[in-house]
Amino acid sequence: MKTKRWGALALAGALVGLAMTAGVAQADTLDKIISEKKMRCGVQLDFPPLGFRDMNNQPEGYDVAYCKDIAKALGAELEIVETPSPERIPALVSGRIDVLVAGTTITPQRALSVAFTQPYIVHTVMVLTREDAGISNFNDLKGRTVGGVTGTTPALALEKFVKDWNDPKAKFLTYGNEAESFMALNQGKIDALLLASGTAGALIKSGQFPSFTMAGEAPVELDLGGIAVRKSDTEFLRWLKVFVWNQGITGRYKELYNTYFAPGDAPALGVPGIY
Repeated sequence: MKTKRWGALALAGALVGLAMTAGVAQADTLDKIISEKKMRCGVQLDFPPLGFRDMNNQPEGYDVAYCKDIAKALGAELEIVETPSPERIPALVSGRIDVLVAGTTITPQRALSVAFTQPYIVHTVMVLTREDAGISNFNDLKGRTVGGVTGTTPALALEKFVKDWNDPKAKFLTYGNEAESFMALNQGKIDALLLASGTAGALIKSGQFPSFTMAGEAPVELDLGGIAVRKSDTEFLRWLKVFVWNQGITGRYKELYNTYFAPGDAPALGVPGIY
């Protein structure tokens, strides 16, 4: 009986220790940023105007500005960590970055691995093609060679369309990052891809690929991007939700949208009738 009693006490002590550890872990990232005054923010730098490098090879863009605003609000020194699209979630889960601000579409599948704020950016999804490809709308993609970046929401949507069309002439090619997909389109390896409207517009406006053009909207859902943290970072998530809300009510969201996307009214950060 005594052995059983001591065993029960030991188990109870271990459970208390685990609970205390879990409680500390939940607050670790936010507390660590505040105490150490340093924050690592993951951003795609091949995805203008959300993230890119300026003429001096320095990180720039809408997402970079958001990272700067977060760090400033927390009184922390900012480190921008370049995270190509396929590495975004792994970089966050592994602890290589503290927060992910990289145009990451909010999906149920991703929410199994990380926790999202409400949307901080919203796009319609467009068909990006070349002027010589003979594509004027989404239906013209049937039977063509198209592609996208592995694991991204637009690429997954387009791949499903290609499978549903079941056209033997059609091909779907995947790439490791946005830059590779843009080069493939420019070189004629693919005829089109799907891309967020703001990014497609910025890419065309940059003049980097003179033959690029948009061929209308794709029949897919709005692309709602959220800021992501590790699932255990409940306090950091709570704070970031308030931060995103504050960016909206103070006019900072509109200011950044006008700077990096287009002047005028910034789109509502939600879905009518849902959020």
